Amino acid sequence: MGNHGFIRVGAAIPLLKVGNCMYNAQEIVLLIEQAYKSLEIQILCFPELCLTAYSCGDLFHQDYLLEGSERSVEYILQYSRHLPITFIIGAPVRDGHQIFNAALICNKGNIVGIVPKTHLPNTGVFYEKRWFSSALESKSTEIEYLGKTLPFGTRLCFGDKHFSFAVEICEDLWSNIPPSSFHALEGASCIFNLSASHNLAGKNRERKALIQHQSKVCKAAYVYASAGWGESSSDLVFTGHGFVYELGELIAENKSFDLEAQIVCAEIDIELLKHKRATNTVFKTQINSESYRFLKIELAAIKIDKLNRKIKALPFLPEERACDEICSEILSIQSLGLIKRLKHTEIEKVVIGISGGLDSCLALLACVEAFDKLWGKKVETQRKNIIGVTMPGFGTSQRTLDQAKKLMILLGVSILEIDITKACEIHFADIDHDINKHDTTFENVQARERTQILMDLANKENALVVGTGDLSELALGWATYNGDLMSMYGLNAGIPKTLVKQLVAWHAQHCNMQELKDVLMAIVETPISPELLPLDKNGKMLQKTESSIGPYELHDFFLYHLLGAGSTPQKILFLASQAFEGTYDKQTIAKWLKVFIKRFFQQQFKRSCLPDGPMVISHSLSPRGFWKMPSDTDPPDMQF
Repeated sequence: MGNHGFIRVGAAIPLLKVGNCMYNAQEIVLLIEQAYKSLEIQILCFPELCLTAYSCGDLFHQDYLLEGSERSVEYILQYSRHLPITFIIGAPVRDGHQIFNAALICNKGNIVGIVPKTHLPNTGVFYEKRWFSSALESKSTEIEYLGKTLPFGTRLCFGDKHFSFAVEICEDLWSNIPPSSFHALEGASCIFNLSASHNLAGKNRERKALIQHQSKVCKAAYVYASAGWGESSSDLVFTGHGFVYELGELIAENKSFDLEAQIVCAEIDIELLKHKRATNTVFKTQINSESYRFLKIELAAIKIDKLNRKIKALPFLPEERACDEICSEILSIQSLGLIKRLKHTEIEKVVIGISGGLDSCLALLACVEAFDKLWGKKVETQRKNIIGVTMPGFGTSQRTLDQAKKLMILLGVSILEIDITKACEIHFADIDHDINKHDTTFENVQARERTQILMDLANKENALVVGTGDLSELALGWATYNGDLMSMYGLNAGIPKTLVKQLVAWHAQHCNMQELKDVLMAIVETPISPELLPLDKNGKMLQKTESSIGPYELHDFFLYHLLGAGSTPQKILFLASQAFEGTYDKQTIAKWLKVFIKRFFQQQFKRSCLPDGPMVISHSLSPRGFWKMPSDTDPPDMQF
């Protein structure tokens, strides 16, 4: 489908007068026109019973109100016949002696289908069963309305071959099995809810949590429109709420308690929803499809060059309100994974290479946490069974060497310093390599020498080698085969670089020792480098990873959308251009995206033999779990 799989939807909160159907229809028409002509919305949802207002009470039994509602629907349809926008309005609908609280799905001057409300609240302040019949009390699959025979029922889906949506009404969502659960299994990727939910202190938080949950479990988008302050305030106050959720994430909401009519709009990612369902076994088994009817609607054709919704530039990082909880969970996952491996192997020591950079710092912090949990913080000597090894080489700066030593001293682990330059020089001579030729061989000899030292020390000490490489490096293949790629347990294998950086900074913020906090923050601020090439004449590092392969914040963005959404390179470029607007131009993003895609597909052979390591977020490259891919797969088309 076009527009990179996005469809623009909206929730409208009109100004209403109770019982004045024509006034309400005129207000609705104004919002429909604004939605299509100004906002280019393709599907717009209005609140429950918006033609009459929800709070009409026993007036729902008055013919003048029901007939007025029908005339106002005719007025709206007549006005909208030349507009391709699809809209959903709420109205009382008669079928014989029954009256239904219903949603009318309209397109190009026609009603495509009518969906009645299933669950009628009838306790406390609610009396809906006094006026309306439930969908469960109807045997009709078609009804006569405005002189036409129209599809009627709850099991209706609308849309085209690319996208379908369904409707539920207010209390339906609050039931123990909402109709939207069935709609989602039948392929509806967006649910529209027409509501008239009054407000109470704290209720909006509960309402949003419910919508968030339903959109998450249904792997769907959820558009919610609730009645505003124009409703009667005799006993209840309605304050108007419009939300758009996608996979449990709030992507747009209106300003509540507002006295003006409002439209909240956002784009929903249909391709993302399809991907999430295709990778979820629940959606491979459908319910009785014969009970569902699919009603075709041709959506308005628009061009989406700019998204109203925000695309997170750093999608792997937790929201600020959840940062403490998630960072603490990640540390616990890492440490418990290591504890299990130590217990199983009956080993009480680990060996870990400490470079003075981010990755080895985080892995060491996780090792300390594991040992403290396993043997108790009071047994300080037990930390000495963590053997930290710093191995300066040709490109090691004084800054990182000092940081490595200070970190190990302050954490109370055993420290070894083994200079690898002489061993590497001997090896260069053995293989007849010119030491002045600073190529891949020059770099990888050092990486493999360090790994050999760690492995042999582990044998000597009866210890496990803890790997420090992260998820971003594995995605790019930025690791030496049979070098730093190898370990006996890869503690950081499930953590992308941007998250590694945040985790170390989080540790610094929660550190009780000022000296340790200073070291951790110095590590966070150190440029990322493997430090394999010689320093300049002033002892400064010349080799900076992000200058060679591109910014990690871009690569992590690419990785998130490639693995988590199955997005094409073209769509990733579109999303990244939105997310990093003002930071990177499109040409720069495209340049590094090509690097990422090429390396990701070329370097799979390294990931195919990864050592064990804990999965800590929803993405992983373990060949035993989340990601299974042949090592010789051609990359996708990268014509931008």
